[in-house]
Amino acid sequence: MCLTRDEKYLNIILSPIRVCANYRPKLGQRTSEGYTLEGFQKLYRADSFYTWFGLDNPLIYAAHKAAGGMTSVYRQIGIGCEHLFREILTDYLMLTSEQVNWSYEIPGTGNRKRKLSLDARIPLENIQDTTARERVKAWIAAAAADLDVEPSIINSLTGAVFEVRQGYKSKDSKRQNADLANAATAYTKSYFPCILVLSSQIDTDIVLRYRASKWFILTGMVGANDPLKSTYDFVKNVVGYDLAAFFERNSETIKNEVDVVLEALLSSK
Repeated sequence: MCLTRDEKYLNIILSPIRVCANYRPKLGQRTSEGYTLEGFQKLYRADSFYTWFGLDNPLIYAAHKAAGGMTSVYRQIGIGCEHLFREILTDYLMLTSEQVNWSYEIPGTGNRKRKLSLDARIPLENIQDTTARERVKAWIAAAAADLDVEPSIINSLTGAVFEVRQGYKSKDSKRQNADLANAATAYTKSYFPCILVLSSQIDTDIVLRYRASKWFILTGMVGANDPLKSTYDFVKNVVGYDLAAFFERNSETIKNEVDVVLEALLSSK
């Protein structure tokens, strides 16, 4: 059976989220499966200190499950959005899966090399539609100029690479430093680096730090009619797909799926 585009995109978004319903807390132990309620109580009842405090209570297990599960929900939403954005690029800019992926290697330990990657790429030379290619090229030039990138560098850019996030409020310096290193490498490979955030949830200090390092940032504002600020305006006006309208018309389906996952996570069973 041939899926409609909405059905295909919904599957891409919802498949990672559904995985969260089966989340089991690991409780700091080396286990890939995580603990059921019975396993949790067996572990805690074997610990005299925890038993004295009554921490083998099913409500404690439910709290662990909910806390870790919610982190997993946010992570899986981000993964779904990353996959969806790449699929939109392949569908609307007529790029292949290889063309929308981007990675590079750096020296590792010994003679080994480490492979690092960003979430998506738009290589200008591979966009066959002349109008679409010029549209993307003009956006890259305008966005780079907004960051005060040198005109000679702007003229050398051959495309854009993207880090896709559902939101970005983390103050993790290691993560931020890795992002800044990715941006520097992107410029050396003649790509313009952009962080594409689907929500409006991003810390102001992060925006300032990243822009100072020449990362361009789009956020999930709706109705701005500005592809230099809004993720949704960029996807609609530059890529050619109305992503905000997709989320709007499928919101009830997405909410229902998330409700099922949350009910599973908030249960002690």
